[in-house]
Amino acid sequence: MSRSSLFACEDPDRWRRVFDQYWDVVEAKSAVKGKKAGKLQPLEKWYQEQLPALISSRSERYVTHPELVKLMEWKLTRGSFRPRLQQLLASNAAAAVELCSRTAFSLLPDVRAAIAELSALKAVGPATASAVLAAGCPELAAFMSDEGVGSVPGLTPIQYTARHYHRYLERLLERTAQLNQADPERDWTPHRAERCLWAWAVAGRLQLPLLEEQGGGGERRSLEADERPTKKRRTD
Repeated sequence: MSRSSLFACEDPDRWRRVFDQYWDVVEAKSAVKGKKAGKLQPLEKWYQEQLPALISSRSERYVTHPELVKLMEWKLTRGSFRPRLQQLLASNAAAAVELCSRTAFSLLPDVRAAIAELSALKAVGPATASAVLAAGCPELAAFMSDEGVGSVPGLTPIQYTARHYHRYLERLLERTAQLNQADPERDWTPHRAERCLWAWAVAGRLQLPLLEEQGGGGERRSLEADERPTKKRRTD
């Protein structure tokens, strides 16, 4: 299958097989020379498992300043490292981070309003805001990863704007609704779907056996070539 064909797939068993290999893909990416070896795996575990538990344990959902800084570290380790962005994010006042994130979660299920609220913080654009919401409310939001957005037909070139994020989220909500209708377990969320798309795209980039096992050995071109989406970056 091509990069976009996992998104087009309506078979929940195939999606689940990709999801079951998610941590294998994380490990493979962590091993890539020059890709901050040793940092990605613990940060990924923290973001996917520990941070959601911390947020849900609170009477009102919010993130702390150290959590937001670590979330940015995770995001930049997963993607392109930009120390200036990390420094700017860290300059937000702790009280502002807690108040802004608390307000954003209280605005849900209005994801548009929640994204706008979080984007008032310095160095927080739609992608970072989406990561905060996905950690605390995965059934309503998904992280705006390059791999996730680039795997949805019609969404390239990627634009790091709220409007583009909401187009992406709408498509993921449609796909997860279809998967839940077909899957007796009905545990698909936009966030889980994004993790599958990320794993699929990274497996293709690294030419991992995942693609062959899932029937995709025919097209494994690198994202470094003509499949890399053109990016228009803003603060995120």
